[in-house]
Order: sequence, then structure tokens, then C-alpha cells
Amino acid sequence: MLERYFKLKAHNTTVRNEVIGGITTFLTMAYIIFVNPSILAQAGMDQGAVFVATCLAAAIGCLIMGLYANYPIALAPGMGLNAFFTYGVVLGMGYTWEQALGAVFLSGILFIFISIFRIREWVINAIPSSLKLGIAAGIGLFLAMIALQNSGIIVKNPATMVSLGDLSSPSAIYGLLGFFVICALAYLNITGAVMIGILFVTVLSILFGQNEFGGLVSMPPSVAPTFLAMDIEGAFQISMLSVIFAFFFVDLFDTSGTLIGVGQRGGLLDKEGKLPRLKKALLADSSATVVGAALGTSSTTSYIESASGVAAGGRTGLTAVVVALLFLLSLFFAPLAGSIPAYATAGALMYVAVLMTSSLAHVDWDDITEAAPVLIAAFTMPLTYSIADGIALSFISYAVIKLLSGQGKQVGIAVYLLAALFIAKFFIFV
Repeated sequence: MLERYFKLKAHNTTVRNEVIGGITTFLTMAYIIFVNPSILAQAGMDQGAVFVATCLAAAIGCLIMGLYANYPIALAPGMGLNAFFTYGVVLGMGYTWEQALGAVFLSGILFIFISIFRIREWVINAIPSSLKLGIAAGIGLFLAMIALQNSGIIVKNPATMVSLGDLSSPSAIYGLLGFFVICALAYLNITGAVMIGILFVTVLSILFGQNEFGGLVSMPPSVAPTFLAMDIEGAFQISMLSVIFAFFFVDLFDTSGTLIGVGQRGGLLDKEGKLPRLKKALLADSSATVVGAALGTSSTTSYIESASGVAAGGRTGLTAVVVALLFLLSLFFAPLAGSIPAYATAGALMYVAVLMTSSLAHVDWDDITEAAPVLIAAFTMPLTYSIADGIALSFISYAVIKLLSGQGKQVGIAVYLLAALFIAKFFIFV
């Protein structure tokens, strides 16, 4: 049955390889079941409900990707987007978490729309590659800022806005230690480096009496506090437009890059370098975002960590199905997830920040009209505490600089339209 459905022989794989690939992928991305509830709880959401929503959204997303698209790509609530949800939209802009879930839901519907009507290529090609690089780097720096704050390494300062905190405090020591351990394990190619780092810091803090152990296993908490709690009507505001676009664009960029990257690693691309069944893969991703919003979590997206499972032998959707089953099994580890302190996840955030900021290496720094908007995107996201504002300012700066430098014809109409919308947001619909 598995052979007929997943076409294992045609993909030169076996059930054993698929299971190993699924386990490997899960271990490299399982940290999200600890990090996501910790971040979204700060937005006022019920941590137990978010834990269940995280596991269910990931499991459903993986099942759709595996059974419908037949790709070894796993999905879960995305890093960066969950931080933007809490620190940018709710705590920064003052919206309710219900409205933020409504914006996530609408971004997912928009994603489904462009996937069905095959306008994804137009959208992707219309966005300059330099802006994509700048946005990725900006999200990375945004995550780094949050991690440094959560661990007390940087603190508020009325004179300089921020300054160095008390590095001798337990939270700072554990935050840095977790980051160092994760980086070392990643360099040594240890599977599950991020999750090991988080658990190591958690256990250490419990042993030294600076954290309480809430238990290991139990029946899953209720998802009722967040289930269908999204405020779609509240998200239909002009001021929320940039928020919806931010969720949409980041998810679209992440998904497209992940699909191509993992597909290339697993030899899944065709002779033209394109991914077959791309429409199905995109629909799986966008559907998972809609389902996740309904359950009570931020945008669900494809994980680049899926490449580790492909490297271990996974080639078909059976790998994603195995990941889904492991996420369902994780539902019974809610007490462990509740025992994870914020400083234990800070190291994971800083590690992801390093990976995302590395995109700056591919920027054409010799062309100031390309480099300047990148720097604006990268700096304004952490300094304004808003991915949406960073994206908006980068589009505006790109369009204006290109126009003033006589290169206006090189800019697509989509960029001008978005820049005009963002200008209206800042100066008209204040």
C-alpha cells in the first residue's frame, strides 16, 4: 500500500529510509513545540492551548504535504513570524491576539488564492532579490534582539534606549550558554542540536534550583482557549494591511526558498530546475496556515530543517507523515514544554538569527541602489520592533532610490504599487 501510494521505488527509497528521514527531520525542528508556546504566551494567549495548536498545526500541515503533495517537507509554525505576532503586532502595535490571528488567517487565504490561480511566479518575480535578502536578514536581527532581551543581556536605558544588562545574572548566563552549546553541536553536525541545547539549559537550571520541573508527560491540555478565537472582522482595517502583507510575504518567501532548497538537495527538481507538483506543495503550506490560525497559532510554514531528513534518506511524502505522527505523540509532553524558561529558548532564537542574517553575504554591496534598501530592511525591523514596518520602509526606499537614480524602468509595477500603499499607510491612514 505504501509503495503504491508514495511510489517509493520510483523515488529510489524504502520504508526504512523514509522513517529514518522523518525522525531526523522531527528532531531538528522539534524545538518549535517549546519555543512557540513560550513566545505566543507573552501575547496573552493560553500557553497550554498554544502548545496543542502548535503540535496539531504542524501535524496537519505535514499530513497535507505528505499525503497530497507527496514531498518529504515538514511544516510547523514559523520562527520569526511568531515573534512578529507577539512583539510586533500585539505588544508593539497594540492589537489583540485575536486580531493578530485574524491577520494570519487572511494571509493564509491570500496565499491559497495566489496558489490556485498560479500568480505565485508573478508575485515572486516582482519582488527584487535584494529585498528578499534584506527582509530575511532583518527578521534574523529581530529574533536576535528578542533573544538578547529575554535573557537579560540587553536592557532598557532611558538615555541610549538599550544597554548591556547584568551578564552575571542566571538568565544571561543560561542564554549565552545555550547559544554556545547549540552552535558547537551544529558545527559537529549533531542531529537535534537546537532541541538538545534547549533541554540542556532547562535541566541545568532545574538542577541548580533556578527553575521548576513541571513533569514529563500528561494528557494534552485543552485547545479551547484559542480554538476559532481569531477576530477576522477586527483584522479588516487599513492599518492592518501591512501586517497581513508581512505575514503573507514572509511565509511566501520562506516556503518558496524551502521547497526549492530541499527539492534540490533531494534530487526532486525536474530538468528545468523546477519542482513538480509545486501547486500542491504551495496549497499544502497555505492550507496549514489557515488551519493553524483556526487552532490558535501564528503562520505555519515549510521548514528548511526538512533538508536534514532528505540527507538521511527521505524522498517522499511518507517522511512528512512520520513527522506528523511524531508531532501528535508530542501532545503528551505538555508538562515538559511548560518547564522551558524563556532564557532556555533564547539560545535557539540567536542561533536561528545567525542562519537568517547570513543572507547579507549575497547582497550586491557595490550597487548602492540595491544595498541601501537592504540595510534599511535589516536595521528597521529590530529597531522599530516590527517586521511589517521594516518591509514597508524597504519597499518605499527601493522604489524612490531607483526612481531618483534614473533606474525607475528596472522596477516592476508591483513594487511601485506596494510602495504607494505603504506611503499611504504612513502618511494618510495614520
